Amino acid sequence: MRIDVLTLFPQFFESPLNCSILKRAQETHIVEIALTDIRDFAADKYRKVDDKPYGGGPGMVMMPGPVFDCFEHVSKLSPEKGRVILLTPQGQRLDQKKAIELSKENRLILIAGRYEGFDERIRIGLGAEQISIGDYVLNGGELAAMVIIDAIVRLLPGVLGDDDSVKDDSFSEAVGGGLEYPQYTRPEVFRGMKVPEILLSGDHKKIAQWRRQQAQDRTQKWRPDLLDK
Repeated sequence: MRIDVLTLFPQFFESPLNCSILKRAQETHIVEIALTDIRDFAADKYRKVDDKPYGGGPGMVMMPGPVFDCFEHVSKLSPEKGRVILLTPQGQRLDQKKAIELSKENRLILIAGRYEGFDERIRIGLGAEQISIGDYVLNGGELAAMVIIDAIVRLLPGVLGDDDSVKDDSFSEAVGGGLEYPQYTRPEVFRGMKVPEILLSGDHKKIAQWRRQQAQDRTQKWRPDLLDK
């Protein structure tokens, strides 16, 4: 898989992309992640990429020219056309189902905005879909792009070592789209808190039943909205 990120701050991604699972996924060539600075495609020596909004109002809006030029350059870096995504508050909410869907693509092109947002012609002209990671406002789309990258790369075969690791995650089909069951490890007793006896029984059928019930109970208690879905 190849992921291209168009951003005004490529340095924002350097640390998370060079740690742990994401670093290993790139080193083993399971995923290729390329960062491109939109400012490199500004038309003037001041690398200007934003301007005042028509109609007035506060803040600045990202100009279409540098974004289009950057996108057209990046598009040619791979024979794969790629699925184009704008990170915007008005986009479809990211969830596990969407992450799984995106993980099946051969290429993604993520465009991270800043300031008051994109000139609307960027969305229209690029035929981009929009994705949001939640109903709150960030300083820019870089964090949202990083969340998408992290959510989908871990789903790629071979990234986690054991591909079954993701099957029982919260929001997965194995737990009915709800929350994951509680997990325990050594020691058996910690500060007076004991591991449930069922997990020590060796009865895998009863353990599976207990986990399903626990997942359902936790979802009912903490995220009943997931049961409504």
